[in-house]
Amino acid sequence: MHRHVSPTLSTNDTELEVQAVLAGQVIGQVANLAATAHIREGRLVPILLEHMTDHIGVHVYYGSREAQPKRVRAFIDLTLEMLLDTPLYVMSRKELVAASAGGLKQLKKRAS
Repeated sequence: MHRHVSPTLSTNDTELEVQAVLAGQVIGQVANLAATAHIREGRLVPILLEHMTDHIGVHVYYGSREAQPKRVRAFIDLTLEMLLDTPLYVMSRKELVAASAGGLKQLKKRAS
């Protein structure tokens, strides 16, 4: 059975979404860049892992490569170096499953 649920919060502001999720006001689909530290510290609990996408990309858009200033190329290179497959922002499925199980166990303890 499928039911349409109107969103409680719709925003393109990642920090606002994270703060709403942390406050317990909404359930959110938060990207690795914003969620990893909170999950590892136990402030967020991953749920619905079976519906998680394998990849949500971060994209850097820029103009023509032909007329690209050196500072733009330096920024792109730094961004790739800092974000590409870094464990600081990327969690394995195994790590997410463990965080989900641990977090749900804590929620059950609090409820009883």
